[in-house]
Amino acid sequence: MGCFSIKCGLLAGSVFGAVIAILGGILIPVGDMIIERTEAVIEPGTTAYDNWASSEIAVYRQFWLFDVKNPQQVVQEGAFPEVQEKGPYTYKTRYLPKANVTFNPNNTASFVLPMGAIFEPSMSVGPEEDTVTTLNLAVAVNCALCLPPAMVNPASHILLDMVINSTNSSLFQHRTVKELLWGYNDPILKDTIGLFSPYNGTSDGPYNIFTGKDDISKVSIIDRWRGETKLSFWNDTYCDMINGTDGSSFAPFVDKDVPLYFFSSDICRSVSASYEATMNLKGIEVYRYSLLPSTLASPVDNPDNKCFCRNYETTKNCTLAGALDISSCSDGRPVFISLPHFLQGSEYLREVVLGLHPDEEHHKTFLDVEPITGFTLNFAKRIQANMMYGPAKDITVLNKVKDYTLLPLAWLNETATLDDKTADMFKRELISRIDMLEIVQQVLLIAGVIIFFVCLIAFFCVRRKSKTNLG
Repeated sequence: MGCFSIKCGLLAGSVFGAVIAILGGILIPVGDMIIERTEAVIEPGTTAYDNWASSEIAVYRQFWLFDVKNPQQVVQEGAFPEVQEKGPYTYKTRYLPKANVTFNPNNTASFVLPMGAIFEPSMSVGPEEDTVTTLNLAVAVNCALCLPPAMVNPASHILLDMVINSTNSSLFQHRTVKELLWGYNDPILKDTIGLFSPYNGTSDGPYNIFTGKDDISKVSIIDRWRGETKLSFWNDTYCDMINGTDGSSFAPFVDKDVPLYFFSSDICRSVSASYEATMNLKGIEVYRYSLLPSTLASPVDNPDNKCFCRNYETTKNCTLAGALDISSCSDGRPVFISLPHFLQGSEYLREVVLGLHPDEEHHKTFLDVEPITGFTLNFAKRIQANMMYGPAKDITVLNKVKDYTLLPLAWLNETATLDDKTADMFKRELISRIDMLEIVQQVLLIAGVIIFFVCLIAFFCVRRKSKTNLG
């Protein structure tokens, strides 16, 4: 009877161990579901909502401006322009919270991003009143008519030449940092013009994004931008797609083997970033994602980029890499976007503009994403603004120019990272709870398996011993 009771107890122990192990296994998907529902869905009360709606993490835009050192030689002799960067000049941006936030019945949320820039002297090399010698934006805008495939109209060129001369303008000008970035009254255009004018008091959007309430894999993905599900800049189904999020967050449980997609209104297109390395950010493990060289590759190397090639002559039959013509979304201005110093661009771009020194570490764009929550905790978006000018025999300041030249004007580094206080809060209130849940899962699973096998082995040992004694 005693032996029978021992066997029953061991069997019960095995069942108990199996139940504990199963409970530990069940807690893994249940724990993931809890994280998804309580932390990742964008709705009031979740960590994702607090992270999404907050404007507490400071976002800065650092600008480096390119100072042309030989303007006279370019105009009078057709020399290659030589540039030297000056900076950074730093502004605090994205300090205003999302506006007009509305939660919609179809599990989407709509909002606009107010735009503003506050100069930060302590983070800059000098005041906004520092001057640079740079391309005359009005001349470049008007001379967009000189770029193929525009029809050459000698009368319009002669008229433009008269206007340039009557206003004492040239191909280059002296402007303060503030004027070049945020706008000045131009004597040719009789209007305000600047690289980022208008900016203060404007907004980006409206955006419409999925909250993830009905499908967590869609959380933060852009449903509409400016009321549309696709762009209208490229006249192509592929290039006009709006893919992914705005880059501030992604779906939880990030798989580093899968690229992350995001849309940037600054460059008028969607891009993807691929896993590069696992990093430690203030004690938090993050995945670093960066843009691949194929993003701005020529259609020769990346056929998907064919629809981004706008002009066969200025792009050498679409063989130039590293620059994106966004004139279709910048009011027709001959603006090209690239990585700083034409990083990952064709060597030709750096041969016709002297003084450029691309550096992967300082000029690439990257995102540091916490893989469990999908939150972007650190990023650096680096973009260079360039404008093109070309030869025109009837325009004095251009009749010595030998070829179409893509001249860098400024590059920016938009960056933000969580501060120590936010990092401690993130670790304390989120990561620690996730770690504790994982510990409980592992303890239950391991303890259950050990109890199950120990009791099962002991049961068979007792059973064998009982049979031996009976024999």
